[in-house]
Amino acid sequence: MATDTPGATVDLEIGPVAHGGHCVARHDGRVVFVRHTLPGERVRARLTDAAPDAKFWRADAVEVLDASPDRVPSAWPAAGPGGVGGGELAHVALPAQRAWKSAVLAEQLRRLARVDLAPEVAGVPGDDERGGLAWRTRIDLHVDAEGRAGMRRHRSHTVLPLADMPLASEHVAALGLFDRRWPAGTRVEAVAPADGATPIVLLDGAPFDLHANRPDPRPNARAAVRERVEVGATTYEYRVAAAGFWQVHRGAPALLTSRVLDAVGDVAGATVLDLYAGAGLFSSPLADAVGPDGRLVAVEGDERAVRDARRNAHDRPQVELHAGDVADVLTGRRGGVPAAAAADVVVLDPPRTGAGRRVVEAVAALRPERIVYVACDPAALARDVALLAERGWTGLEITGHDLFPMTHHLEAVAVLTR
Repeated sequence: MATDTPGATVDLEIGPVAHGGHCVARHDGRVVFVRHTLPGERVRARLTDAAPDAKFWRADAVEVLDASPDRVPSAWPAAGPGGVGGGELAHVALPAQRAWKSAVLAEQLRRLARVDLAPEVAGVPGDDERGGLAWRTRIDLHVDAEGRAGMRRHRSHTVLPLADMPLASEHVAALGLFDRRWPAGTRVEAVAPADGATPIVLLDGAPFDLHANRPDPRPNARAAVRERVEVGATTYEYRVAAAGFWQVHRGAPALLTSRVLDAVGDVAGATVLDLYAGAGLFSSPLADAVGPDGRLVAVEGDERAVRDARRNAHDRPQVELHAGDVADVLTGRRGGVPAAAAADVVVLDPPRTGAGRRVVEAVAALRPERIVYVACDPAALARDVALLAERGWTGLEITGHDLFPMTHHLEAVAVLTR
């Protein structure tokens, strides 16, 4: 078999890590992105993407010829070569996973933002004791033609049935989703709050009754969960639509909220914007921080999340909620009134694609003294940091958080000052 066709195997010397959960190697002068390996290893890899005219190839390491000392037995073999996505670092020791992510974060900042920082990516308390497992309070499964729940093969629509999902919390695991048969071709979502509150299972987005083994036909069937987040001595309670967005790591809501509150500093009486506010994870704590004489302006594009946020902050009159595209709401486009003419602090938690130029320009026009940016993608963060630096926010501090053990994903909180 020719070595330039998918399925062929090649021996490779593995170089540095790269954003996306793979390492970089070269074969006959061509860059190859290789999954399931570690820097410094020598592996035999199966080409998975090897078009003759492609700028780079992709491959999975299927045999380790010389192993890194950071390699461990996979914590999730089903996510290994040829397996499901979502566990591409399961073969890497936890300290090395965090070093991997720290290197990626630093490289993205250096390459895209021209910033020479090397933030450490720290683990969440309790993760080491659990071996980096059992942290997901939400999982999303697909059902194959035989009714078995599983996940899709990496970069494929093929569903691979699973016997378990080691990243799922004990409350999710207790639902027994892999022990039953489901309607072929459906999607199963499970949501189980970290404190053990009543979980919810959705089948194709609708509530499913596990005991009756059928969709819940009631028009008022419960479709939301209660999440509790302890921040210092305060416990915040949130209603969150089961199909809506919430941080999936059991410890992420409290950790990120504490980090954001530390980052905004003393904002009593100030005007603070909470952009991409979701169900209001940060909104209520920030409202308490600005106090009754301050103003908390929350903006969110998802109407369902805005409804949740309105319920969650109903007793805080200093909270203003705006539904719509963030840039449009900030600038008053489409005939509206701008949500704010100025702000002391802006907090934003954009999706994986980042905020982008329009939102950055709208934020810059508010001339906040401080911007607190919660990022789930280091490349998007670096691009937006560069845009903000062009507009005067050159003071930069970043902390990294490993909220996605066994995967290449990470969270970072950046604090920018003028």
